Amino acid sequence: MTEETKSADINWVELKPQIIKIVLELGPLLVFFFTNANYDIFTATAWFMGAMVVSLVLSWLLLKKVAIMPLVTGVVVLIFGTLTLVLKDDTFIKMKPTIVNSLFGLTLLGGLFFGQSLLKYVFGEVYKLKPEGWRKLTINWGLFFIFLAVANEVVWRLFDTDFWVAFKVWAIMPITVVFSMLQLPLLSKYAPDPKEPIEVIPPMDPLP
Repeated sequence: MTEETKSADINWVELKPQIIKIVLELGPLLVFFFTNANYDIFTATAWFMGAMVVSLVLSWLLLKKVAIMPLVTGVVVLIFGTLTLVLKDDTFIKMKPTIVNSLFGLTLLGGLFFGQSLLKYVFGEVYKLKPEGWRKLTINWGLFFIFLAVANEVVWRLFDTDFWVAFKVWAIMPITVVFSMLQLPLLSKYAPDPKEPIEVIPPMDPLP
């Protein structure tokens, strides 16, 4: 095996978990979109709930962990999805993204008031940043989650259900990817000096 082949194998090994995460996150959304397009929002909600449970189970089986954010999202989907089906009111499932994103945004920004960059505990094993880098990254993501919450409120209140579902599936994901790419210069700028000791923080992301 050549060095080039080894390098390709290593890159694939490193990328595989990320690809699995993307598929597991996008899968339930696609189920939600296509079921709504062929049936109605209530049938789509039921399938969405089932797909979220399958996604969490597969995450545990394939990655040997369940990240906090998908877990919180899954729990909220099950709660608000149940309310939607029992009460026959799609307002609950439409408010779910608002609740989840507001929760994440306020938690991240609120942690800064106590001198804690909570994002560091979630991604501490993935990225190594100086304290100022973690603070700025936390502010950026906190504000971004608030933006997503506001955007969801505007769309579901002003447009019909089909438009909201399409926005949730086909707009939010690309917006999030673009935003993530825009954070790359910050990650490079505040990377620690290799000569300085790196503080290792136990990650909060994997759950037992």
